[in-house]
Amino acid sequence: MSVQRCVDDLTKIISDAPGKLARCLPSDSFWNMMIVISCVIAISLDPLFLYIPFIDEGKRCLGMDTRLWNVALILRSLTDITFVVDIGYQIYEGLNQAYKEINGRKSDWQKDWQPTLIRRDEIIPFAKIFARDLTWCPLVTDLLSAFPMPQLLMNVFFKMWWSGYSEPRKIVNFFLLIQYLPRIYRIILASSELTRTIKIWIKSLFNFFLYLLASHVIGAFWYFYSIERETLCWHQACQNQIDPERCMSTFYCDRDNSAQPNITFFDEHCNIDVPYNATEPFKYGIFLDSLKSGIAGNNYDFHTKLCYSFWWGLRNLSNFGTNLATSHSMWENLFAIQISLTGLLLFVYLIGNVQTFIQMRTTQSEEIRKKIEFKKEATDMWMEKNAIPDDERKEIRKMIKRSDRHLEGDKDSVLENLFNVVPGYMQKFLKHFLCMKILKEVDLLQLMDDSVLKMMCDCLKPVTYAVDHIIFPKEHPIDRMLLIIEGTVLTYSITPIPSLTPGEEKDSGAAPSPFPINGHQATWERWCLWRRASDVGIAQENWD
Repeated sequence: MSVQRCVDDLTKIISDAPGKLARCLPSDSFWNMMIVISCVIAISLDPLFLYIPFIDEGKRCLGMDTRLWNVALILRSLTDITFVVDIGYQIYEGLNQAYKEINGRKSDWQKDWQPTLIRRDEIIPFAKIFARDLTWCPLVTDLLSAFPMPQLLMNVFFKMWWSGYSEPRKIVNFFLLIQYLPRIYRIILASSELTRTIKIWIKSLFNFFLYLLASHVIGAFWYFYSIERETLCWHQACQNQIDPERCMSTFYCDRDNSAQPNITFFDEHCNIDVPYNATEPFKYGIFLDSLKSGIAGNNYDFHTKLCYSFWWGLRNLSNFGTNLATSHSMWENLFAIQISLTGLLLFVYLIGNVQTFIQMRTTQSEEIRKKIEFKKEATDMWMEKNAIPDDERKEIRKMIKRSDRHLEGDKDSVLENLFNVVPGYMQKFLKHFLCMKILKEVDLLQLMDDSVLKMMCDCLKPVTYAVDHIIFPKEHPIDRMLLIIEGTVLTYSITPIPSLTPGEEKDSGAAPSPFPINGHQATWERWCLWRRASDVGIAQENWD
């Protein structure tokens, strides 16, 4: 009985999950943006863990910045929340797809009887569909991104004081490097979706920010490896002691022990201030600058260390690491190779995106130029066709030359584009010039004064209708007067309508018959005289 109850509870949870999560989770585009931002912030914050250790110059021991540790831990936990929610979002998508497919197999009466419940015999097929449709690659990437790798590695680092220190140190270095791969891959996945929606200049700024971010990460690793290099020298020096374990137990400042570090001994075997012609007791390679400047010690605050390390990373990324003088250490040479390759790849990537941006802008500018030229020619042809006076035509050309804003729009109507740029007095002139003659041809308006007709013209506005657009649907009242400047309007009637000639009627018969109204005509008088409720006005061509 208890097993059956557990199964019923599980089916209810699975059935209710899509509906509950659908009300809580936002759109895909929003989550893609959130994932990119979270990954970038996480990659920016993870190097903070590398600044936690420092060398106490006075005691010759390794210290830990507990304040920075707490800050980095809190910030890292906040960024991990986004990945945890994204994991839930992907699970929701898999549940939703499986739920729809299972319900699609049911008959109508089963859907009515069990609209949301998944039966016990459907759990295994449901699980198979869920496993098949689940996006495993982003899910595993999010799991690896949310894994607290820096926290664990730093705890391991501060406990490596025994004689076999070298091999665990290599493992720690390896995992410190590969922890960035899931987040970098997640940025690529999410940003590939965003490139279709974001503007090109935002993408260019983002690429430049990635270049700065890489400098920040490399500078942090350089600082951390400098401290590792110093502690490695301490370990090698302790190997020559009678009691190596006792010597190594003094490496950590916070460790409780009765032994005190032999500062003179360490200065002799790990001296960094060596005369020019003298042989160095230990090869520090590219990390000598960090130790000589004291940036890895406790004499500088975190902000100074961060800026100095960032500058070191940016400088060597920009020159592809050509000025790095490495030692014989394999890890040091691999780190230098990584700097060189990263700088080269980022430079090529950044230049490639800038070149793509320039090409796109050039192509867009050429297309806009051609479009502007085409619309200028169309405007000249329109003014010539409508017999616009020469003085006004010249003035309109000057206005167009001063502002091509209307020509860059998507509208095809010359008149609408023209009204977007000419001032009010020119708009009034065009309305009077184009419409006064048409209004005077209307029998009901012939006795009106010109001032009244001009007032009517001032109330008009240019409108463009697409082909086959229904202007006046049947059974709708006539709420406006139309002055057709260009194009043709067809009126269809399914009932007999009176002809323009008195005493005659036009019978549509079985099929609707069109009655054309061409340009430079007014529709108001005709429809007022004979339009029925069943008449329909349809635009045959584009017209204003």
